[in-house]
Amino acid sequence: MGNKIAIIGGGNLGTAIAEGLISSGFVQPQHIIVTKRNVATLKPLEEKGVLISNDNVEAVKFADWVILAVKPFQVKEILTQLHPHLDAKRHVLISVITGVWVKDMQEVVGDAFTLFRAMPNTAIAIRESITCISRHNASAVQEQYVKDLFDQLGKTVIIEEKLMDAATVLGACGTAYAMRYIRANIQGGIEIGFDAATASLIAAQTVKGAAELLLTRHTHPEQEIDKVTTPKGCTIAGLNEMEHQGFSSSLIKGVVTSYKKIVNDM
Repeated sequence: MGNKIAIIGGGNLGTAIAEGLISSGFVQPQHIIVTKRNVATLKPLEEKGVLISNDNVEAVKFADWVILAVKPFQVKEILTQLHPHLDAKRHVLISVITGVWVKDMQEVVGDAFTLFRAMPNTAIAIRESITCISRHNASAVQEQYVKDLFDQLGKTVIIEEKLMDAATVLGACGTAYAMRYIRANIQGGIEIGFDAATASLIAAQTVKGAAELLLTRHTHPEQEIDKVTTPKGCTIAGLNEMEHQGFSSSLIKGVVTSYKKIVNDM
């Protein structure tokens, strides 16, 4: 099949996907079309060679891969509009919309289509997202293409769709949890003598470095912790105090609470 891509919804997420695919060289700009009612905001993409349109049907007729990046409440209306122009032998649908399940799309387009759900996080804007992907009725070649596509925007993992709510908490809400830790670290750094800008730089780069250690070495966090905790040292003293104050417990409870909120609100 072809590799022309339509991104239905040129908001922050849709444009971030387009920008990442262009800058990575994964696809030629002229093979991407992005839609939005107000196309004036898409002019920077157009200047890079991307096609822009306010006509979703036109975009689908152009493309082979259709990425849905609209608001959840818009999905049914847009799929209903597009359905007569979709061909199950040609088009693959990829939803990056929170809370929209495969069954929700099938209610409109039927069960003949290859469907993907992809859950990126806000770091997709700098091509550092973790994107969780689930698939329905997909061949190995199609699955690999979608994985390769989102690998241009960070890292990917293939999961079962039933884990998508959990993926939202760990990968998307998790960004906020990490930011809250960094903020607290900055506040502590200011209290012990640093100015805010310096504390922010040290805290952010330290977290980035810690994450890269795990991603590069494929080690367990405790292995890396052991390397910096010497007997009677300041690191273990600080860690133990954090644990006495409920650090790990409160984080775990926060993750579980967020998950229960998603599940119970469905």
